[in-house]
Amino acid sequence: MNRDWIATARTLSEALPYLQRYSGAVVVIKFGGNAMGDANAMAEFARDIVLMRQVGMNPVVVHGGGPMINEMLDKLGIKSEFVRGKRVTDKDTVEVVEMVLTGLVNKRIVQAIMDEGGRAVGLSGKDDDLMVAEADDPELGFVGKPIEMNVQVLRDLFSAGIIPVVAPVATGMDFNETFNVNGDTAAGAIAGALKADRLLLLTDVAGVKDAEGNVITQITPEQVRAMIADGTISGGMIPKTETALDAIEKGVRAVVILDGRLPNASLLELFTEHGAGSIIRAPRD
Repeated sequence: MNRDWIATARTLSEALPYLQRYSGAVVVIKFGGNAMGDANAMAEFARDIVLMRQVGMNPVVVHGGGPMINEMLDKLGIKSEFVRGKRVTDKDTVEVVEMVLTGLVNKRIVQAIMDEGGRAVGLSGKDDDLMVAEADDPELGFVGKPIEMNVQVLRDLFSAGIIPVVAPVATGMDFNETFNVNGDTAAGAIAGALKADRLLLLTDVAGVKDAEGNVITQITPEQVRAMIADGTISGGMIPKTETALDAIEKGVRAVVILDGRLPNASLLELFTEHGAGSIIRAPRD
């Protein structure tokens, strides 16, 4: 008998405890980066999400779309201003953001999931007031931070066997007000409101690294805070780990920062003993 077949059967058998463990669990997955522009990577990701749903999990996909937004702004001749390295999102820009995220990127992901045999519905934070935001920094314009979450619509979709795909665009407190929310921030807020079992932040690095550059497979919130304070965690990893800490404080059981470029990264994390990336959780869990 072919050794690969035997290895596949063994892998499936070894996954049984994890399949049982996550049956009925809510898992929020932040999807973004280069994989969104690669048809094969998109199909592989969609297949993983459909498998999660098929074995009884309740996945929620939250996506970004920065490169697509930049491309559309260039096409429309809308120039961006920056404050302390961050893009100022004015009225014209936030309209493009909403158009690209909810009208283009979101529907591509929904279609990819449907093509793999799943059922998916695309929505944004504005639908059913899922995510209400206020300005994170007045100088940055319509860049928002969530202040109110209404996740019943997601639970309704779970009950119907449907996978929600959420664009990080939020409604504001004022009439006809729209905010662009960072994808990681939106995923953390949604996971916290759902008291999710897992929040998976797919990124382009292997995970949280120590001072020697080695990936730390398990880490506590207290250790994360200490590593931020002493500079071990720096740059773009700071907002990701801060999102993780905030989600855990809101009731998420664990957050995993992992390399989304790794084939089947989410399945490796959830259904194998080794896992993938860095898991952040309190010692009691």
